Amino acid sequence: MTDSVQLSPVQSGYQSGFANEFATEALPGALPPKQNSPQRVAYGLYAEQVSGTAFTAPRSHNRRAWLYRIRPAAMHAPFQRIDNGRIVSRFDQLDSPPNQLRWNPQPMPATPTDFVDGLITMAGNGSAETQSGCAIHIYAANRPMTDKFFYSADGELLILPQQGRLKLRTEMGVIDLEPHEIAVIPRGIRFQVDLPDGEARGYICENHGALFRLPDLGPLGSNGLANPRDFLTPHAAYEDREGDFTLVAKFCGNLWSAKIGHSPLDVVAWHGNYAPYKYDLRNFNTIGSISYDHPDPSIFLVLQAQSDTPGVDTVDFVIFPPRWLAAEDTFRPPWFHRNVASEFMGLIHGAYDAKAEGFVPGGASLHNCMTGHGPDAATFEKASQSDTSQPQKVDQTMAFMIETRHVIHPTTQALASPTLQNNYHECWTGISKHFNPEQK
Repeated sequence: MTDSVQLSPVQSGYQSGFANEFATEALPGALPPKQNSPQRVAYGLYAEQVSGTAFTAPRSHNRRAWLYRIRPAAMHAPFQRIDNGRIVSRFDQLDSPPNQLRWNPQPMPATPTDFVDGLITMAGNGSAETQSGCAIHIYAANRPMTDKFFYSADGELLILPQQGRLKLRTEMGVIDLEPHEIAVIPRGIRFQVDLPDGEARGYICENHGALFRLPDLGPLGSNGLANPRDFLTPHAAYEDREGDFTLVAKFCGNLWSAKIGHSPLDVVAWHGNYAPYKYDLRNFNTIGSISYDHPDPSIFLVLQAQSDTPGVDTVDFVIFPPRWLAAEDTFRPPWFHRNVASEFMGLIHGAYDAKAEGFVPGGASLHNCMTGHGPDAATFEKASQSDTSQPQKVDQTMAFMIETRHVIHPTTQALASPTLQNNYHECWTGISKHFNPEQK
């Protein structure tokens, strides 16, 4: 590596809004006025467009950005296949059981492991090649990606830290991320992960299909759920660094590695609406019932990836944050149910109100199409006898759910993992029979 390293000053704060038309420059005048690709760009930079949708996509759905960088993204050695580690991208051949499944947290690595090496695929569906479905990964890392960079051509990455902060150094700026926040790295955007706390653990949803968007609010009106202004996109921040680096790509389900002689995080300025962003889940404006019963969990929808069928998504990202419960004469926790959609859940913090024990922060559960699930025996008994004349605060919690229209296939390694709770089904075996035909 060369001794000369030039880093741009990182602008404080972020740009606010969801998929806005942003414009940002780390050096004054780096953004060309009036046009995208001038004959000569200021500072000797190269103009490069990155397209996240088809050129002819409707304006309301079209996502692209123009980057002004020190070297074009094409400058690297040829890619070579490398070992995929514990990343899985083929789900159609997996033998998926209809059982309720739950896992304990993944332990921290015993050896130095960076973000990419620490990825483990838990489940998924669809196909990266056909740009449909999703893959669900967990990560556990204890080493920063000092001289390694990564991007996924298979989908955008929704990252949910559960333990430990992340510093995401992307082509388009720096995102500081902590538990209770999420970040989305668009398909193809190169980035590097630092670990400010020395180690980190969390979840990733790799969305292969249509880009995540904010859901329409319908009868709710113009406000509620995730507010657009709370989504934050970084300012441009480049590094001019030369040396012997590695660029890892995820393409068609496989990992590929290429040598690159400079840092690819060399974008001095950019403009457009295809960029990384973060969101604080604690800002979610929760909607609920103030009379009786409670609405479907779609009221907790943060982001959605739409399908070709109206009202049916390929991926829904749902959270269960702290909230007040006020419905009277109502069983307040989530009810027993079987769902045509499939649900993968994780827990960021605290306890989930449908499971008194066993579902812990860093853990996960999977309930597939028409698999019965709901509150455990202890939760049911407690909620059935509680006083519903007074509001109840569900506090100190943050759970999330990735729901899809297709079956979520657990990977072979997930089913063989020592973290799998083989006795998970027993949380329902203690449910008592209360039926008495003589008592109305």
